[in-house]
Amino acid sequence: MSSETSTRELPAPSGAPTLPSWQLFVLAGLVGATLVVVVSRGQSPAAIILLSLVVFAAAAVGAAALRMLVPFVRSADALAVPVVGGRARAAIEREKTLVLRAIKELEFDYAMKKVSDQDFADMGQRLRTRAAGLMRQLDAGAAYSTQIEEELARRLAASGVTAPDTQPRFCTQCGSPAAAGAKFCGQCGHRLETA
Repeated sequence: MSSETSTRELPAPSGAPTLPSWQLFVLAGLVGATLVVVVSRGQSPAAIILLSLVVFAAAAVGAAALRMLVPFVRSADALAVPVVGGRARAAIEREKTLVLRAIKELEFDYAMKKVSDQDFADMGQRLRTRAAGLMRQLDAGAAYSTQIEEELARRLAASGVTAPDTQPRFCTQCGSPAAAGAKFCGQCGHRLETA
């Protein structure tokens, strides 16, 4: 995959604000501080500086409150980091591996009676929810594999090598498309017939 493909920015969703929320609060703090300076003519410099700092502190509190309340309004998928390139995908895969390892360690500790039933249920639920979210995030970047296949086909065509004929395969049990080289169906687990 070329670096041009991996660093390309994703288009902003329709209706999305042009500035991130923290930039809006910084802008509001600057405008508020400017208004304080204009309105408080004749005051001592210390009073003007103190009033300006109060305006910036109010903007910082507003930004922090917004950051705290946004997860209650938006779904987890809306807050997910988009999978753009190899680095972001590798970081998400690394975190998924760590979460799955933590689940295994939790199950081991529970089997060894080091963790109570309530703690096991609570921590297990949180870890499984996080792992499922990371897997959904990785699956959302399914276009990533399509980009790899297109890049491979382009490079093979440029080098004069013909790509092997890849007919799409489908599961005979559930009818879902099968991944290239898969031996079992990703949906139902049925063994795929070999060509």
